[in-house]
Amino acid sequence: MNTTYTGLIAATFTPMKPDGSLNLDMVAPMVDHLIADGIKGMYVCGSTGEGPLLSTDERKATAKAHIDTAKGKLPSIIQVGHNSLTEARGLAAHAQSIEADAIAAIPPMYFKCTTVDDLVDCMAIIASAAPDTPFYYYHVPGLTGGNFDMIEFLKQGSEKIPTLAGIKYSNITLFEFQDCLHYDNGKYSLLFGCDEMLLAGLATGAPGAVGSTFNFAAPLYNRIIDAYNKGDMKLAQELQLLSVRLIKMLFGYKGQPAFKAIMKLLGIDCGPNRMPLRSLDKNEAEAMKRDLEAMGFFDWAR
Repeated sequence: MNTTYTGLIAATFTPMKPDGSLNLDMVAPMVDHLIADGIKGMYVCGSTGEGPLLSTDERKATAKAHIDTAKGKLPSIIQVGHNSLTEARGLAAHAQSIEADAIAAIPPMYFKCTTVDDLVDCMAIIASAAPDTPFYYYHVPGLTGGNFDMIEFLKQGSEKIPTLAGIKYSNITLFEFQDCLHYDNGKYSLLFGCDEMLLAGLATGAPGAVGSTFNFAAPLYNRIIDAYNKGDMKLAQELQLLSVRLIKMLFGYKGQPAFKAIMKLLGIDCGPNRMPLRSLDKNEAEAMKRDLEAMGFFDWAR
C-alpha cells in the first residue's frame, strides 16, 4: 500500500479552552486558515497537537473534528501511538471508522522498544487494527528515544505490516532519509519533519513535509519550495535562513507553546497548553510579539 503526499502538511494544534478542555469549534477556522495558506494536508494529534497529553476520548474527538471539517478539502493523517498498544489499536480502529486518509504511530515511550524487531512488531499490532488504512511510522527519536535503523525498519515492516505506506521522518540524518526514499525502488512515502531544514530535505528528494511552523508560516515555506523548483538556490537559501532564525528565536520562548501562541496573533486562538508544557504568560507573549515584529515576521512569513 503506497500513499504519496506532496507539499506542506501542517502538524495541527489541538485547540483548547482557557480551562484546558477541548475547543473543537476552533477546528473549522483553523482548517480554513490552512487552506488559504496553501497547506496540502493535516497531521493530527502528533507532538504539535499534544496528542500524548490527551485522553483517548479527547484524541478520538479531535480526530473526528478535523476529518469532518476537512473532508474533501485536506487529507488527514491521524497519529494513534500510545504507551498502551491496546489504546493505540482502539485509536487506529476509530481513525479507520471515521475515514482517516492515513494513520501514524510513535512507539511506546515509557517501556521502550530496544530492537528494530520489537519496533516492527509493535507497529504491526497497531496497524492491524486498521487493515484498510495506510500506516506511517512516526520516527522522532529526539522525543521517543528510539533511534533505530529505518532501512531495517522498512525491510522488516514490508513483511509484517501490509498497510505500511512510509515514514514521517523527524530527524536530521538526511543520508538515511535519502536512503529510505530510494529503498525498494522508491516504494515508500517519506515525509520530512524538520522545518528548519526543509531546503535540505528538498535537495535529497523529499516530496512532502510535515511541520509545526507550517501552521503560521506556510507562505514562507511555499516560497522556499517554489524557489528550489525554479533552481534559484540563492533565494531558497535566504528564505530558509529566515526559518532557521525564526525557529531559533521561538525555542527561546519554550518552543511548542510559542508556536501555539502565534496562532492567537493571527486571529486563531488555539488556547493554552497541557502540562507539562507551560503556556506563555502575558509578558512572554508580548515579548515574543515584539521579537517577531523586529525580525519582520509579519512581512516575510505571511
